[in-house]
Amino acid sequence: MNISITTYSGPQIEPYLASVAHLRIQVFRAYPYLYDGDPDYECAYLQTYLQHDDAIVVIARDGDEIIGASTAIPMVAETDNVKAPFLAAGYDIDQVYYFGESVLNDNYRRQGIGVGFFEHRERKARALGRFHWLTFCGVVRPENHPDRPAEYLPLDHFWRRRGFQATDLYCTMSWKEITEAEESDKRMRFWVKEVVNG
Repeated sequence: MNISITTYSGPQIEPYLASVAHLRIQVFRAYPYLYDGDPDYECAYLQTYLQHDDAIVVIARDGDEIIGASTAIPMVAETDNVKAPFLAAGYDIDQVYYFGESVLNDNYRRQGIGVGFFEHRERKARALGRFHWLTFCGVVRPENHPDRPAEYLPLDHFWRRRGFQATDLYCTMSWKEITEAEESDKRMRFWVKEVVNG
């Protein structure tokens, strides 16, 4: 394998949006998201990253093949449902950098690529110089969820090793699961890390 990880921003992002959309649909179809992806929605959603100068898309390749992607954007550019719990808790959202998602093909997991995604996004936040908090959210599922695979391991330990802590901040996002006839709301929990400069 010849793995590389590269960060793109601004107009550099556009050539990779279709690949990121495809990866999101493929990877998020599995538990815990069970996402029944829609290509048109994906393309519209990802346009947000083209519209903000400080947004990034991090691309992982094996040679010339794109095998993973990760995103980040200032929270001020996010939707109201993402911003609301931070505003209610008294955060200055101008100082919050939001990690959108990371998606990686199954065959390339546990090889340090996920760590690289976090490092590249944190490096961007530090370089911008105005962010005090990093955050992302993950879907909340009960341990006895009927579609939970026996071998499933939550990512909580991995996230804590990156310096993130679970919070009491939650939002709701809506998508159609592979077993649903239509979209339904899902509860998402935020994890936060303080940026210490100097």
